[in-house]
Amino acid sequence: MSSGRRVLGVGERPHPLDPLSAREIEHATRIMTEDGVLAAGSGRVSYLGVEEPPKEEVLGAGPAPRRARALLIDLATEQARDVVVSLTDGRVESSRAIDPVTAGQVPMLDEEHELVRRVLRADEGWAAALARRGLDAGAEIWLAALSAGHYGLPGEEGRRVARVLAHLRPTPDSLPWAHPIDGLVAYVDLLKGTVIEIVDTGAQPIPAEHGDYHLPGAFGEPRTTQRPIHITQPEGPSFAIDGNLVTWEKWSVRLGYDMREGLVLHQIAFDGRPVVYRASVAEMLVPYGDPSRIRFWQNYFDTGEYQLGKLANSLELGCDCLGEITYFDVTVTGGDGSPKALTNAICMHEEDFGVLWKHTDPANGSRETRRQRRLVISFFVTVGNYDYGFYWYLYLDGTVELEVKATGIVFTGAYDERAAPYSSQVAPGLAAPYHQHLFSARLDMMVDGLANAVDEVEVVRLPMDEANPYGNAFGRRATRLRTESQGRREADLATGRTWHVVNPEVANRLGEPVGYALHPEGLPTLLAHEDSSIRSRAEFATSHLWVTRYHPAERYPAGDLVNQHPGGAGLPAYTAADRDIDGQDIVLWHTFGLTHFPRTEDWPIMPVDTCGFTLKPVGFFDRNPTLDVPPSATSPSSCHTTSATPSGTAGSSCHTPANGAPPGAPAEGSCHQR
Repeated sequence: MSSGRRVLGVGERPHPLDPLSAREIEHATRIMTEDGVLAAGSGRVSYLGVEEPPKEEVLGAGPAPRRARALLIDLATEQARDVVVSLTDGRVESSRAIDPVTAGQVPMLDEEHELVRRVLRADEGWAAALARRGLDAGAEIWLAALSAGHYGLPGEEGRRVARVLAHLRPTPDSLPWAHPIDGLVAYVDLLKGTVIEIVDTGAQPIPAEHGDYHLPGAFGEPRTTQRPIHITQPEGPSFAIDGNLVTWEKWSVRLGYDMREGLVLHQIAFDGRPVVYRASVAEMLVPYGDPSRIRFWQNYFDTGEYQLGKLANSLELGCDCLGEITYFDVTVTGGDGSPKALTNAICMHEEDFGVLWKHTDPANGSRETRRQRRLVISFFVTVGNYDYGFYWYLYLDGTVELEVKATGIVFTGAYDERAAPYSSQVAPGLAAPYHQHLFSARLDMMVDGLANAVDEVEVVRLPMDEANPYGNAFGRRATRLRTESQGRREADLATGRTWHVVNPEVANRLGEPVGYALHPEGLPTLLAHEDSSIRSRAEFATSHLWVTRYHPAERYPAGDLVNQHPGGAGLPAYTAADRDIDGQDIVLWHTFGLTHFPRTEDWPIMPVDTCGFTLKPVGFFDRNPTLDVPPSATSPSSCHTTSATPSGTAGSSCHTPANGAPPGAPAEGSCHQR
């Protein structure tokens, strides 16, 4: 029977790349408290994670020291610090003060959401603004501390700021997003607990139609037409787990987790040959396109400002994952420095994925079919109104793929003639502003070794001439990217542009360098104006590809500190030296994502929309690496034959169900809450 199995933390002697255990988090907090860098009572831990050793230390024979990195803030002194702790030696190795003017602020704390509610409930100016809209202080209103960005506004320099929008909740069970209180925003100093400014451009009608899709019968009775689909693996899954090391088919991968990035895949290898040293979504940006005084600042770095890794869902069998599922718990750090367990945060399973390869040969009558399957490693996060699923796929043929699923609820405002050019009307009087979801995947490549290079490959139309008299010829062009400035590139779907990561020191049997190709989707990058604040802070999102020389300190495309940073950090700074990337240890940074013009079909909850990219082997293998995949175990004789078969009579028993609910799945109703 299909079921969910859980794998708990790391062992007594963690691998250097393993995430911090609960015991290590407690140890790091104790070291920082005893040292005094984490003030008793007023000190808060914004971030705490493993400080990964440099690649050469991990790949070397000797032991790598165990370190943790913390971003701290003292609420009493308003001083923030960047701290590295040696867990091996039990001491603070370094402690650097963070200048809020030049370096920005540490990521937002969970407690700051409740802080803004307390501050605004007690503020007379806020109460007066609500009264002008016919709302009293006792009204049920949803408020959230939203990241402020950096705009050089008077009175904000060096201050830790949140901007606050409001939504009405007619009843305690109501979802607030259907009822925005528009024309009103508060700016709050999070350290002093005071209101800096209230911007009120005038009351607007509050949309009245509810969006309470979660209430039974709110939008009609549930369908009764669906019959069960069962997925079973009576002999269990094909993968094996040793600590955080997963092996499946010819793949091996080490699972990591970080409270900022979320799921991290380390040391991805096929048949013992390295492909990617480290893969993660290192930043995620959601820029909005409404230029009004109320919303011009809405640009969210969900990774660097909110730390999506700590916002992971606890997944449920039969709801989020179906079949023979293995779950991994993860541990993040609370603001007080204590470990916080997130159960069932990572879901892993294998699934059928249709035909891998197939041929019926008219010459000898042979017919062969093999089925594709893939290993799925995923996690889901909720960041305010939106939900995102991150799905890494490993395929039998050596392909690696990342698919991001965006769902949840679109952000809302009041719809009128002012909002019309920049938003969609999704319900009567209800606006959903245009916006983007842009992701930066950091791919520390290691294709058959550390010496890698990137060739930009694209199709070429050839002229009609003596060599091409009938005009049917076409070719392709490969251009080596030799420096970091050349490694900043745009996708071009018209030319089928891909980027081949090759190892010039390793050849396949045809004498060509082994490689993997990055296939981009090539959708729009950041659309904000070249002179805008958000473009300066998120320059990484203005190009589909950046290639940098590996450096262990270069982890985030918008820089270490994103919250209220003035801009210019991250990839622009990393590439300023224009280092050599030809035959070097290199990192690919790939921007991909969605530009969202909300539809009426996206309300009151958005069906999943997807984006992502694929890494495919090109010359990495000497031939098709799946020739040894056996016929389907359900009926192997029907999936291959050497005798002639009449056309159209190929056995159908080699096709197995691809998805569905397992026997014993949670009962109806367990996938929703009231």
